[in-house]
Amino acid sequence: MGYYPEKVEKLIEKLVKFPGIGPRSAERIVHHILREDEDVVNSLAENLISVKRDVHLCKKCFNLSEGDLCNICRDERRENILCIVEEIKDLILIEKAGFKGIYHVLGGTISPLDKITPEKLTIPQLIERLKKEALTEVIIATNPTTEGQNTAEYISGILKELGIKHSRLRCGLPVGSEIEYVGTPTLKKALEDRKVL
Repeated sequence: MGYYPEKVEKLIEKLVKFPGIGPRSAERIVHHILREDEDVVNSLAENLISVKRDVHLCKKCFNLSEGDLCNICRDERRENILCIVEEIKDLILIEKAGFKGIYHVLGGTISPLDKITPEKLTIPQLIERLKKEALTEVIIATNPTTEGQNTAEYISGILKELGIKHSRLRCGLPVGSEIEYVGTPTLKKALEDRKVL
C-alpha cells in the first residue's frame, strides 16, 4: 500500500520515468499540480497532447518541427555551413552559441556494441544532402566520446570521398564529455577553434 491515493501514486510512477526526475522530484511536481488552478493544469495537459500530436522531425535536417521543414531550414538567411550533431538538444545548444549555419541531426552515434549502424541513423539522408546542397563547409559536432569520435571519423571519410571541406569541434570540449553538459561560452570557443580534418 502506497503513501498516496492510487491516482497520485500512478502519476508519480509515470513522472519518474522521465529523465532527471527521481521519486522526490516527482512528488514535488505532483504537489505543485494539486495546488495549481484547474485551468492551468488543463492547459498543461492540452499542451502535452498538442506537442505529441503536432511536433515531428523536419524532413530535411531532423530537427523538431510543426511543418515539413523546421524554422532553421526555412530561413533563407542562414549560411551554407552544415553542422552535424548527434541529437536535437546539441543543435539547440550550438544555436544558442550563435551559429548561423544549417544543421543535420544524426539521431545518435554509430555503436557496434549496441548494434547501431550508419543506416539506423540519418547518415543515408546526410549523404543525399551532401550530394545536392552547395556547402562551403561541414562541421562535425559529435560528442568527444568513443562513439562520437568513431562517428566523426566515419562521416569524415564520406566527406573526403566527396571532396567537401570539413572540420571538427576542437578545444573547449573536454574528452569524454557531452555537448549537453557544456556551457555556452565553452561551446562558442569550440566552434571558433574547430580544426580542418
